[in-house]
Amino acid sequence: MTKQTNRKREKFYKDLSFLNSPDGRPARLLAEYFGPLRIFRKKKIKDTIVFFGSARIPSPETKGDVENRELASLVRYYEDARKLAYRMTEWSKGLGHSQHRFIVTAGGGGGIMEAAARGASEADGYAVGLNISLPFELAGNRYTTPELDLEFHYFFMRKFWFLYLAKALVIFPGGFGTLDELMELLTLVQTKKLRKKVPVVVYDRKYWEKVVNFDFLAKSGTVSIEDLGLFHFSDTVDDAFKFLTEALTDAHL
Repeated sequence: MTKQTNRKREKFYKDLSFLNSPDGRPARLLAEYFGPLRIFRKKKIKDTIVFFGSARIPSPETKGDVENRELASLVRYYEDARKLAYRMTEWSKGLGHSQHRFIVTAGGGGGIMEAAARGASEADGYAVGLNISLPFELAGNRYTTPELDLEFHYFFMRKFWFLYLAKALVIFPGGFGTLDELMELLTLVQTKKLRKKVPVVVYDRKYWEKVVNFDFLAKSGTVSIEDLGLFHFSDTVDDAFKFLTEALTDAHL
């Protein structure tokens, strides 16, 4: 006869070896949905304005450390993102809503992401950072609101949170990651999978038309002429601010 013991077994949700195993993946996915949801509800964040752009673009303080002259010259986009985030935060704070509206959100890293968080924090507002764990990059920046500095393992869960609360998006110059985010966003809007009205600013026409020949896509028929109206080119902070505030007021206020 086997002798029974009083040893208390560990519950599965406390078993890290299980949670980090392939079998624990569904639990990890749910955690990356319900974890952020709980935080946003606690902070009464109703919706967001998302800033996308390159993590490599230097700040004025780090410009001198950049060896690539072309990259160093892009510092103006850092300053423009910072100014736009500042102005959008001041505007949203003036709405007098019981919930926090149109909170500046970015990817949590450096470059344009840091600039957006910096501008929002300088306006004494929240700055959400949706970090992704990567083996070759340090996540986070000192301007993101600490309790809203969120870490993700799964890219698609991070993308979900970029768009789920978003009421507007601003696409600054960037590389593969920014292109991926821009094209996925436009595809969701084009196919009406994103049903809410979301104004999209593509910042600096000259940069983006060198990267993507939008007119050629329409001329060749691979996208419709109407699809070019899914976004708005802005070349200045003033124009972007005017477009965003008018579009947000019209659609969501």
